Amino acid sequence: MLIVGNGHVVTRDAKNQYFPDGAVAIDGTTICRVGQTAEIRRAYPDAAFIDAKGGVIMPAFINVHEHIYSAMARGMNIDGYAPKGFLDILDGLWWNIDRHLTNDLTYLSAMETYVECIKNGVTTVFDHHASFGEIKDSLFAIGQAAQELGVRSCLCYEVSDRDGQDKACQAVLENEAWIRHAQADTTDMIAGMMGMHAQFTISDKTMALAAEHKPDGVGYHIHVAEGIEDLQDCLKKHGKRIIDRLYDWNILGPKTLLGHCIHVNPHEMDLIKATDTMVVHNPESNMGNACGCPPTMDMVHRGILTGLGTDGYTHDMIESYKVANILHKHHLCDATAAWAEVPQMLFYNNAAMANRYFKKPLGVLAEGAAADVIVMDYIAPTPMNEENINSHILFGMSGHDVVTTIANGKVLMENRQLTGVDEEALMAKIREGAATLAGRINGYL
Repeated sequence: MLIVGNGHVVTRDAKNQYFPDGAVAIDGTTICRVGQTAEIRRAYPDAAFIDAKGGVIMPAFINVHEHIYSAMARGMNIDGYAPKGFLDILDGLWWNIDRHLTNDLTYLSAMETYVECIKNGVTTVFDHHASFGEIKDSLFAIGQAAQELGVRSCLCYEVSDRDGQDKACQAVLENEAWIRHAQADTTDMIAGMMGMHAQFTISDKTMALAAEHKPDGVGYHIHVAEGIEDLQDCLKKHGKRIIDRLYDWNILGPKTLLGHCIHVNPHEMDLIKATDTMVVHNPESNMGNACGCPPTMDMVHRGILTGLGTDGYTHDMIESYKVANILHKHHLCDATAAWAEVPQMLFYNNAAMANRYFKKPLGVLAEGAAADVIVMDYIAPTPMNEENINSHILFGMSGHDVVTTIANGKVLMENRQLTGVDEEALMAKIREGAATLAGRINGYL
């Protein structure tokens, strides 16, 4: 038994939303009780105790669109790289990196990403992977890192024809192998999807191959209309808009996750809603790539299950919360926009999306939910309660305020110290791997 207490408990549970001097009791991998600290400690006098020291105790974060393969890009210099648009960014940077990734570097990229996730209180990750330098077993390399560090993960490999039909086939088979492995697992800590890059790099032949090899019970994870070029390609080659093409291939549905959806129109949003397909918004990446602002507020208002991701741009979900909040205010010229919608996406919709793949309730501190709990080092300078907690998070906290992270009942970090891993030694290996990757890309290794 483990108790996390002596803090302001924010449950995200409609019944009991807030305990000003609260605690969470954990039995194995499951939350068994939430309430006042004194009451919980009396009920479980022999339990180990983590003292929140007056900080905020809340559910761990969920990131519904990550890119682990991008972990070693930070600070990298690529000779001759001078992008003039989104497609140049893809080909000159991201596709260049993934073409030089082997499974040893993919594993280190996953370890680095998961360490940062833990430090930022993220315990569930939906990753969209690419490593065309070595495809086979690449998802299993990520899965090994996920298991070692204890982060719940739904993985896929992005199928694409950009490096030829043979590699597209390998990517499809890697997805199938990982999905079947995850479906046989009983830990409720791993899952799989049929990944796809984007429709503009996927032929009808490859669409058919992916459909043929997709096991039952899972959907697709695909970038949609991230750049205007994707839409233009679909109109030119297929005479239809992107969502229509995906609908015709039976890709839409409750288990499918569409990334970005910047250049979609009302007709396409109607199809997304009618098929109960999920959408993930990645505000920082969209702004950084100058791709545009998606109609996210409209999608939320239409009842489309829309979540918040980072696209590998950051691992701090609060940072993405802050950016989404101001992006849509600025874009819509409406200071009232995004106040309710973005926290709905982050704190509730992300959990609902994750629970289409994981069985135990996520994103909530309640009896029977997964024991995914974080402690924030935040002492409010003004009154704090269930009605204004989101304002405190938005204006007063960041991922770096996380001091303790618990996933599936396992303490992954306590008092800002990772447990069960030599961080210094690990980071030294990661830096060596990053130097190797840069050398391969620039041709001196």
